[in-house]
Amino acid sequence: MRRAEDLFGAAQKHWSARWSHFLSDREQLLCAAALGRCGCAWHCFEGGYPGAERRLLGILPPGEEQPPPIAFLQIDCRWDGGPANAPAHKDYLGALTGLSLQREALGDILLDDAAPGRAYLAALESAVPVIEQLCEVGHASAHVERCEAVALGAIANKPRALQTATVASLRLDAVLAAMLKVSRGTAAELIRGGRVEINHVPATAAHSEVYEDDLFTVRGYGRWRLQSLGGKSRKDRLFIQFFQY
Repeated sequence: MRRAEDLFGAAQKHWSARWSHFLSDREQLLCAAALGRCGCAWHCFEGGYPGAERRLLGILPPGEEQPPPIAFLQIDCRWDGGPANAPAHKDYLGALTGLSLQREALGDILLDDAAPGRAYLAALESAVPVIEQLCEVGHASAHVERCEAVALGAIANKPRALQTATVASLRLDAVLAAMLKVSRGTAAELIRGGRVEINHVPATAAHSEVYEDDLFTVRGYGRWRLQSLGGKSRKDRLFIQFFQY
């Protein structure tokens, strides 16, 4: 929040556009709150394509337009084995941060389900020379080239594949276990370890109740949306529908 206020102060003082690094959903909410408190009406969030999750904060005084410093890259990998052995999201992220890049320099990383081994990346323009040195992702060789933002938008806006499960109750640990396909004990341990957020707020109690449309973020695992709640099974368990981002 202080960084957002500092960015606003610099834009006001020099009357010029200012852009932040990439922000998570929670950071965007905090920045918006800080700028609302400052009375800044010139801000926007831009990830480079419709539906972007990680976005830059832009402070754009009237008359001072400046495009966001975002580049779009395509990463193609080759490896031994079939599609099941293709690099996963965590492999791409690990390889990129292994180049000494901070997460804030990287936007969304989107995998192309239609082309296993291909991923698209939004990144700060200043990080491109480093990313172009990427030659390995996991156990696969990699090649990086620039692409257009439309490639990311096409993947990000595909319909989500819904999954169905049954749970004993709408307790956080029960629903989380069903989504992650782990035991309730493991889910409770993730919650106690501070690795779980619901709607961008850290979750602290395994017994907390969850609700339809809640967003779950589990550090090291990914993100899920609880899409809908259904009726009960013959064993008196509750049906839920969800999808993974």
